[in-house]
Amino acid sequence: MRWSAVPSTPQRLRGGDPAASGARLDGVIVDCAAYEGGLRQPGSASFAEVAARPRSDGTFVWVGLHEPSQGEFEEVSKAFGLHPLAVEDAVEAHQRPKLEVYDDTLLMVVTTARYDDPSETVSFGELLIFVGEDFIVVVRHGDATSLRGVRALLEADPERLAIGPAVVLHGILDRVVDDYGPVMVGLDDDIGEIEEEVFSNVGGNPVERIYKLKREVLSVHRALQPLAEPLTHLVHQPTPCIPVVTREYFRDVEDHLLRYSERNESNRDLLTSVLSANLTRVGIRQNEDMRKISAWVAIAAVPTMVAGIYGMNFTHMPELDSMWGYPVVLALMATASGSLYATFRRSGWL
Repeated sequence: MRWSAVPSTPQRLRGGDPAASGARLDGVIVDCAAYEGGLRQPGSASFAEVAARPRSDGTFVWVGLHEPSQGEFEEVSKAFGLHPLAVEDAVEAHQRPKLEVYDDTLLMVVTTARYDDPSETVSFGELLIFVGEDFIVVVRHGDATSLRGVRALLEADPERLAIGPAVVLHGILDRVVDDYGPVMVGLDDDIGEIEEEVFSNVGGNPVERIYKLKREVLSVHRALQPLAEPLTHLVHQPTPCIPVVTREYFRDVEDHLLRYSERNESNRDLLTSVLSANLTRVGIRQNEDMRKISAWVAIAAVPTMVAGIYGMNFTHMPELDSMWGYPVVLALMATASGSLYATFRRSGWL
């Protein structure tokens, strides 16, 4: 959501204490490797070995972690000289998308999304990405996007990977933003189903489903909208660790993000319109029901009134002594009721 430059005190400890760090980090490391000239260097994927490698121009380290504790991430912080405020964000998570600059190190936070069709919900995860001149550290929290495919894709293109950690950052952001595509497709399908339900003649009120989808669309908005400013900064502003040659890559990600953001805004507006249409339909149906009820009450009122009059048991009443009195009164009630029914039928009340 924000970009800020935060000064940090130099505390770069290249390599740290490999033996201690390797033992503590094994349980949270997803993948760890050193790259030289765009090629992955042989050896184990332990943090101790990778952190102990001497790094020069054209080499960098890519470390992936999953929900490390304060103590576990402290080893990474010491090895790469990360700012304490950035370390606090990485451990606690639950950050909004943002870009922060700590001298020669970047911290970028992005929110990942995955759509679950049966439950019509969007699951969110979080990636905190630390980028330096010769390292990139990715910390995953929650149901975050898997980056194995990104690593495999970049390793298959050594020439591009040789540019450095900025290319890895682009690959991660590109995957995260592209994963919003299936989310949009799922939401579009569900909104289409709701539209059909609202304008169909089938009974039922989908208002609860509409509000549920509005909540999911709003959550997607909160994940996408704050990411626009950091991407704009990467594209248009000089940024440490981001070579000029990589800006066009981030511009492509920015275009995708804006397209998905606009699509999500359209979904918000469409759901608002569908909700208004549904409320209007409910009001119309209620008016129709009231008209039918009123029509039947009016029809029933005639025989009720006649029967009530003759039920008063007065001695002198018309037709009491006539042989045809009973049939005449019944015929009168039937005729009046039938006439009212025909009238309401022609007016559309019945």
